[in-house]
Amino acid sequence: MEEEVRDLGTIFIEAWNNFLEAIPGIILALVIMIVGLFAARAIARFFGSRVLGRMDDPLMGRFLLTTLKVLIIIGAALLALRAAGLSGIATALFSALGASALILGFAFRDIGENFISGIILAFNRPFNINDTIRVVDHFGKVKSLQFRYTHIKTFDGKDVYIPNSDVLTQPVQNYTADGFIRYDFIVGIAYEDDIQGAKDVIQGVLDTHYRIIHDGEHISFVAEDALAASTVNLKVYFWLDTKDFRAGALQVRGEVIRDIKNAIDAAHYNLPADITEIRLYGSERDIPIRVEFDDTPNSEAENLAPPPSPNT
Repeated sequence: MEEEVRDLGTIFIEAWNNFLEAIPGIILALVIMIVGLFAARAIARFFGSRVLGRMDDPLMGRFLLTTLKVLIIIGAALLALRAAGLSGIATALFSALGASALILGFAFRDIGENFISGIILAFNRPFNINDTIRVVDHFGKVKSLQFRYTHIKTFDGKDVYIPNSDVLTQPVQNYTADGFIRYDFIVGIAYEDDIQGAKDVIQGVLDTHYRIIHDGEHISFVAEDALAASTVNLKVYFWLDTKDFRAGALQVRGEVIRDIKNAIDAAHYNLPADITEIRLYGSERDIPIRVEFDDTPNSEAENLAPPPSPNT
């Protein structure tokens, strides 16, 4: 019994001595880890304030900056393990990751897909920072590209984080890639109106509107579109500058519609509403209409009727 107690005490003493011997390494590891975190933050601040300001592609710069920051932290963690005398743990971790790569691949397939998609988008992508894009049902300005998601800000104030794999595999509509976008809308005139005259009135508005692009390459025009039930439909096409796409682009569209409507009215062209035509077939000559009256004593018509004369 005394030997067992002595052996247990010896084990505790040896463990305590080993801990005391490891304290300098642990302190050094903590120092290395803290210095690594501060170094990653300082480098990020340096690149963010100087290098990124000179880059033509801020989205790529921010992505590379995040990657560099993560690599510095990982390197500091490995050095800290080595300084603490735990290099075997680091080797075991890498060996375990290599042996279980297949299992982790299935378990974190979505994370891996988004990470790889983020790398592809960083080097080859259809948008830049502050570009206005639409991905599926999400429409807004690009704010950042992270490892796992793309952050866009919608025009109604929502922050949407779209997985990078969806951005890479789904169609992306960029409204500001070249700074031009074409809008269109329908104007319906009456069948008895002069089509060419109405087109000339509309074209005059398009040619003189100060918010419509007139550069010879982006041509605004009007063309016959359809013979509808009540109107001859003319389709109006015009180009707007959308380099900085905001709600103003929609406001300009509204201004063009308003000015064309006013010009059509001033030229005395009709903009009829839908007309419903009723036809009688067979032996019917008139439209049968039956009017029902409410004969109840409390009916509104009886209450509003004048009282009978006392001479009647």
